[in-house]
Amino acid sequence: MKVLAIGDLVGENSINKLKNELENIQEAENIDFTVVNAENVSGGMGITTASFNQLNKLNIDVITMGNHTWGKKDIFSFIDNPKIVRPANYSKGVPGHGYTIIEKDGRKIAVINLIGRTDMNVLSENPFLCVDEILKEIVADIIIVDFHAEATAERIAMGHYLDGRVNIVFGTHTHVQTADEKVLPKGTGYITDIGMTGPVNSVIGMDIDVSFKRFVTSLPERYKLAEGEIMLNGVIFEIDDITKNTKKIHRIKI
Repeated sequence: MKVLAIGDLVGENSINKLKNELENIQEAENIDFTVVNAENVSGGMGITTASFNQLNKLNIDVITMGNHTWGKKDIFSFIDNPKIVRPANYSKGVPGHGYTIIEKDGRKIAVINLIGRTDMNVLSENPFLCVDEILKEIVADIIIVDFHAEATAERIAMGHYLDGRVNIVFGTHTHVQTADEKVLPKGTGYITDIGMTGPVNSVIGMDIDVSFKRFVTSLPERYKLAEGEIMLNGVIFEIDDITKNTKKIHRIKI
């Protein structure tokens, strides 16, 4: 089984890039299941109904979110759609769900979304304890975790914490694809960050000059999306159908 994880979509132009590339990738690589992080897809923060509807027309199985889940109020009208998951360790009682189970090709595939607590400025529960409780609840053939976090150490720790308990752990949020893809000792596929689908000449998707103003002056300049060429980052995980261990990991950048 092959799983494709596409890195954080940044801005509406990232949808066009995905439209142009997704089918080609899926066919060339014989992809069975696709997960896309879209928490920055609309204006660089959140997701609108229009963006969700466009993504819903593509061959995407699950859309994951992150710290900008509530960035656009539209989301409250579709947050209960089984295709979209928000961080499971958000405060109890918020709308939506932190994991979903999709039946496809005779398999039950669970996708769990978690958010980190180090330098994230988001009120959330302990992601390690939260995922423990989720794993007690679910019955699935394959389990995939998108850990949306800032700190490299926190994400690496989560990978080892879940090694042998889930099939795939990938990180999102920092928008820079890392070169540390590996199969952990007990068979779980891991990478710290799958990267970004957004403007090439940017500061993690945002306008370079605006970023200069923020860092040089320390004044709260409003971010704006960068323009220009869009790149697509993602990772393909190949899972052994018998052992369920990840056997190959392949990074993509287009």
